[in-house]
Amino acid sequence: MKPKIHPKYHAAQVHCASCGTEFVVGSTRPDLRVDICSSCHPFFTGKQMIVDTAGQVERFQRRLERAATGR
Repeated sequence: MKPKIHPKYHAAQVHCASCGTEFVVGSTRPDLRVDICSSCHPFFTGKQMIVDTAGQVERFQRRLERAATGR
């Protein structure tokens, strides 16, 4: 095995942008930022949650309203 080829292993701090949860995992990066973690993901919680990215939800709602009114 070659010496000095393996990346450094850190106790990484994970920050969730959706719910604000922070926890520690092992990683080759010292700091991780995620959009959705296991604390707020619908698969793990069983609750539906809409994560709006760049106003897509509002555009979809407007499109549905226009389709309902017949425009």
